[in-house]
Amino acid sequence: MPVPQPTTPEGAAGLAALLADPARAVIALDFDGTLAPIVEDPTQARAHHGAVPALARLAPRVDSIVVITGRPAATAVEYGGFAGVPGLVVLGHYGRERWEAATGQVVSPDAGPGVAAVRAALPGVLRAAGAPEGTWIEDKGSSLAVHTRRAADPEGALALLAEPLATLAAQHGLVVEPGRMVLELRPPGVDKGAALTAYVRERKAGCVLFAGDDLGDLAAYAAVDALRAEGVPGLKVCSGSAEVRALAERADLVVDGPDGVVALLEEISAELAARERDRTE
Repeated sequence: MPVPQPTTPEGAAGLAALLADPARAVIALDFDGTLAPIVEDPTQARAHHGAVPALARLAPRVDSIVVITGRPAATAVEYGGFAGVPGLVVLGHYGRERWEAATGQVVSPDAGPGVAAVRAALPGVLRAAGAPEGTWIEDKGSSLAVHTRRAADPEGALALLAEPLATLAAQHGLVVEPGRMVLELRPPGVDKGAALTAYVRERKAGCVLFAGDDLGDLAAYAAVDALRAEGVPGLKVCSGSAEVRALAERADLVVDGPDGVVALLEEISAELAARERDRTE
């Protein structure tokens, strides 16, 4: 199958740069909703069955592949099965943590006192706000996420809790990151955009592809836009869903969920392999 074409000139330029000079290309990917289907219980999320084989085939052909996620890096590695992908890097907690396949180790800073204070106060805040049955807390270590997907009215629960959680976060120097039926309270100054920009500059990349699905990925989209303005071609890919439309409206290329993301990675890898064969014949 041919590589699908972006719908914007900027995206087309990003894809062309990637295919022309893959050795200088960074492939950056979100995890949940992009490489892994969204599930009711986040602890049951696992990478798409084709993700690791696709990443392993693509990795030797590009400068590097990085997964940028709100999850702890070690959790993403475990749920993704990423340990076997050569050269892969996982930036967890929006870039606060880093895992590399080369070492198998996670480098992580201290979460800070704000997270500990919110951890202690959060159950009481949820009770006082009247959080409905099915609302639950995911403790990520460096952040805390309040999920409403299991509630009878997930969107209503999210709206009910938005203000009290924002107040709690502000009291302890944290920020709230909205997502797909989740509100995450985390330290400020870290987001996928900052993580992506720093990584692209670290690698001295000649181009970048970023694929995401959720509101937290908008910062990475903005980073791709800023890098383009600096002369680094980029491609913004949306792992499309019915739940979130904001990314599709800003993407250069929309694919059908994790199935589409894996297919895209396979198609890029196949195109690069074909070009390698053409050069050697």
